[in-house]
Amino acid sequence: MQLVVGLGNPGAEYVGTRHNVGFEVIELLARRHGISVSKRDFKAVLGDGVINGGRVILARPMTFMNLSGESVAALARYYRLGPEQIIVISDDIALPTGQLRLRFQGSAGGHNGLANIIELLGTTEFPRIRIGVGAARPGRMRGHVLGRFPREEQTLIEEATIRAADAVECALAEGFVMAMNRFNLPREPKLPKPATAEPNPAKGGDNGV
Repeated sequence: MQLVVGLGNPGAEYVGTRHNVGFEVIELLARRHGISVSKRDFKAVLGDGVINGGRVILARPMTFMNLSGESVAALARYYRLGPEQIIVISDDIALPTGQLRLRFQGSAGGHNGLANIIELLGTTEFPRIRIGVGAARPGRMRGHVLGRFPREEQTLIEEATIRAADAVECALAEGFVMAMNRFNLPREPKLPKPATAEPNPAKGGDNGV
C-alpha cells in the first residue's frame, strides 16, 4: 500500500491558490483512475483505490496547511505505513513556477505543512514531490502562497500538475528513484521554430545568376 498526500487548505476560497497545488494533483489522480476522494476520516478527505496494480490511499488533509502532519501521522499509524510508503505533494516557493523537484528526504525548506509532517512522523525521510510556484516578494509570503496564479502562469502550472501526477504514477509503478530520474530535470523552454528564409528573386538561383 502507498499513501499519496496532496497538501493544501480546505474551503472554496483557497481553490486555485499556490498553496493548493497538492490538492490539484490528488484530484487529477482520482479522475484518471476512477477513485472517489470523498470519505472523511483522519482529519482528511480520502479515496481508496488502485493505481498501476497497487492499492493506494489518496488524501487531502482538512486541517489547514500548518497542521497537515496530524492527518498524515494518523493515517500512517492506522495503516502501519513506513515513511517510505508515503508520498507528499506540496508547493515550493524556491522553485520557478512549474518546475518539479522529487526527493527521498530533506528539510521542510520553510514550508509549514512539511515541517508539521516531519515533526509528527519524527523523520525527514519520506518521498516528496514539490511543485514550483515562484518566489514571493519580501514581506508578501502569505499573500503569495494564498494568491492565485496570474494568467501568464496558468499553462505552466497546469502542465506541472499533469507532470506531478505522471511522477506519482511512475513512482508507484517503477519506484521513486526512476521517478526522480525522469522528472527532476528542468523543463527546457519551448523555443519558436526558426523561420524558413524565402528565396529572393533578385538574387536568382543557387548559382547567383
